[in-house]
Amino acid sequence: MMNCYLITGGAGFFGSIMKRILLDGGNRVVSIDLQDDNLVEENFIAYKGDINDDALMSRIFEEYKFDAIYHFAALLAHVKSELKNLWHANVDGTANVAKYAAQYGVERVIFTSSNCLWADNFTYKITEEEVPCPIEIYGKSKLEGEKILLSHNEFVSIIFRCPTIMDEGRLGLLGILYQFIDEGRRLPMVGKGDNFYQFIYAKDLANACLLARNYNRSDVFNIGSDDVKDFRTVYRYVIEKAGSKSRLLFLPKGLMIAGMKICFALGISPLGPYQYKMIASNFVFDTTKIKRELGWMPTKTNEEMLLTAYSYYHNNREEILSRKDVSAHSSVAKMGIIKLIKWFC
Repeated sequence: MMNCYLITGGAGFFGSIMKRILLDGGNRVVSIDLQDDNLVEENFIAYKGDINDDALMSRIFEEYKFDAIYHFAALLAHVKSELKNLWHANVDGTANVAKYAAQYGVERVIFTSSNCLWADNFTYKITEEEVPCPIEIYGKSKLEGEKILLSHNEFVSIIFRCPTIMDEGRLGLLGILYQFIDEGRRLPMVGKGDNFYQFIYAKDLANACLLARNYNRSDVFNIGSDDVKDFRTVYRYVIEKAGSKSRLLFLPKGLMIAGMKICFALGISPLGPYQYKMIASNFVFDTTKIKRELGWMPTKTNEEMLLTAYSYYHNNREEILSRKDVSAHSSVAKMGIIKLIKWFC
């Protein structure tokens, strides 16, 4: 019998990858997203709408019996126009998904949380026991979403705390980096670029989501790449492999962070509190637990992921820059004052 899965945020960057993998596996997939979804396939059903819309949610859950829900829908904090709706979308939306999962007997909800639950410089790998301490609304909303799901005993909640998800098509703030490399400009580094910051390859995350279907208790897992190298090593790898003329431009850490804080406060920079706290900090998850409990292993390093994502941008730049009405991860973030900085690099 064909399994049936609901994906919230199915038209987004990671939702699109996950639905493709599920469909290729012979499953039926139902998606709900605020964005249009143009995929046409026999076993795929797309609804354009809001997970807080009770009429729509009731109609979907009455029509389909889901073996699991993949809850990926979320608004991002660096999209200024969406900030006023973020808590409602991310927190109230998660509560609504949980309500329907409990009411309609769904066995399992799989949720993507975030490393934005912290914004500190860690000199050690972060385990699942580390107490979250988010500093901005997106991280706070993800933590609240975790609490909501784990408070339910009617279904199993499996939560993946993810660093930046990377693959072909991942843009957002990273799209600004790709533009600098593509145009051979100098890349401003906050400090010496000797900090370590972990990514997760989208298809590795998708594999964890598949493995979670057979995990029978509520739990929280850190996920991320192995062999994490410092930023300057990762950037130099991509620049060299891409054949770019870019060079790294090392700038004073204190001055740069102070400038980013001022620019964000003035509304002229897309880099918010999490970004300017973490851009020169260390953050690496300990992934011992997910490897032990789920038998999961990563397949790509940070530099391999970043090269994959940059190469997609390079090969599709014209089409990418013409996109409208797509998710934040599928378009290049507005530069603000960074556009002025770019011309001096």
